[in-house]
Amino acid sequence: QVQLLESGGGVVQAGGSLRLSCAASGPSFSKYIMGWFRQAPGMEREFVASFSWSGPRIMYADSAKGRFTISKDDEKNTVYLQMSSLKPEDTAIYYCASRTSYKSGFSYYIPASYDYWGQGTQVTVSS
Repeated sequence: QVQLLESGGGVVQAGGSLRLSCAASGPSFSKYIMGWFRQAPGMEREFVASFSWSGPRIMYADSAKGRFTISKDDEKNTVYLQMSSLKPEDTAIYYCASRTSYKSGFSYYIPASYDYWGQGTQVTVSS
């Protein structure tokens, strides 16, 4: 089992910043691939950012490029999403996701590719 605990969500004005954290734990956790997704009311869950824990590869959604930064703390098994220049359209529940091992056909961008999820943290950006 893997536990992913998100924190850092809240209400912020447009143009503001937030930093989300995702602390990973559990006997099945391995440092393979981590990602952030978000889901707005009535919308499908969408990709935000992800990385391969052991390598330099980092991916961002077009909506996140230049404003969001994904990072990690190896010692704490924690992943961060620094969000700046926030817009009202960034309002959503943000989820941390983990892929713990190789999977044929894996895609960083597809929620079904990940095998563990956090409970989500609400981000609300007011105009």
